[in-house]
Amino acid sequence: MLRWRTCTSKHFRWSSPVAQGLILCTLTFGVILPICCHRLLYSYYFLKPLYLDSLSNAALQESYERGQEALRFWENAASTKTTNDALEMIIKKPDLLVTVVTTRRSEGKDYHYLLQVAQQLKTLLKTCGNKACAEVMLCDVERGPALNEDALLLEKEFLVVRRSPDELLQGREVSDIFEREKQDYVFCLRKGWDMMKPKNVVVLEDDAFPLTNFFPSVKNLLSRKFAFNSLYIKLYHPERLQRYWNPEPYRILEWIGLGVFGATILLLLLLHCTPLSFTFSPAHFLFLALYIMVVAELAGRHYLLEFRRLSPQLYAVCPATECCTPAMLYPGNASIRVAEYLDQAVCAQGNAKDMVLYRIARSTPGEKAHSVEPNLIKHIGAYSSVRTNPNPPRLI
Repeated sequence: MLRWRTCTSKHFRWSSPVAQGLILCTLTFGVILPICCHRLLYSYYFLKPLYLDSLSNAALQESYERGQEALRFWENAASTKTTNDALEMIIKKPDLLVTVVTTRRSEGKDYHYLLQVAQQLKTLLKTCGNKACAEVMLCDVERGPALNEDALLLEKEFLVVRRSPDELLQGREVSDIFEREKQDYVFCLRKGWDMMKPKNVVVLEDDAFPLTNFFPSVKNLLSRKFAFNSLYIKLYHPERLQRYWNPEPYRILEWIGLGVFGATILLLLLLHCTPLSFTFSPAHFLFLALYIMVVAELAGRHYLLEFRRLSPQLYAVCPATECCTPAMLYPGNASIRVAEYLDQAVCAQGNAKDMVLYRIARSTPGEKAHSVEPNLIKHIGAYSSVRTNPNPPRLI
């Protein structure tokens, strides 16, 4: 009993590093982080029952207003143009072709996702200077009798391609929605290559809203040596899947590196700027490394990645993840290789085109695939054209 009391008094008095470490953890994880992070959507501390509905409704309202503004913008633009200048100004072999794959949406059509994306692309292209940084092609894959009205509205501004009547008849024989989605994607890849022979291709789905640094970041990626050894480079990964604690090994290494770097900085600060009893010992260093790692994970890796937006050179390139394909960069002639690979696969529920591409890149000798972090696009599609939509849609 005396020995236990002696041990307790030794380790739990204020001057003890153990007591100071416990107090630090209690304040950090029990007070500071809950106060700072309870409204952050991708933090473990996010209070979903309290804030998810209001954040989702605000995001839907913002998207709706942006869609209505884009509709007015393009209606005004269409009323002032008398000819289809896009067809007359096609540049063969552009450095970059941006293909936007679009179809008519039975749900969420008032949000006008395609018009939002097109308006943003037009705005970003104006920042490129005298030399256009990309050509834009809209690939309308609508198969039904109803027309894709948003694509029709953009015909005076952008090149819009569609299937011929014979191709439409053949496509209607496919019943599986995931196989149809894959075939639509392959059609757009081939159409862009056949018409323009671009040096590089970005394929966006019509709800992939490019961020302001989109073109400088793509240009920087294409200037790096790894790019032309890549089958594809993913420009988007869902924020909810960007945590450190996941099956991706490289993130574990990044997590450990962050802990080591943060522990070094924090230990130097504690040694020189505070009266705490930490010393430069292996035990204290390990404790602080774990402390930094847990703080980063609980607060949300997504928010740390945002600091990389300071410069295109700071964007991280890592091995490709499995999900999803709203924004893909195909360097060189990789878009044609991807079209050929996808033609050999049959897609279905649980085996969509993103999973097929991921397996191809991992199993085919000489092929590599990468992802870029943070995301270069914002996924604004609360209403999917492929999957069943929840009612009402939610951010998570």
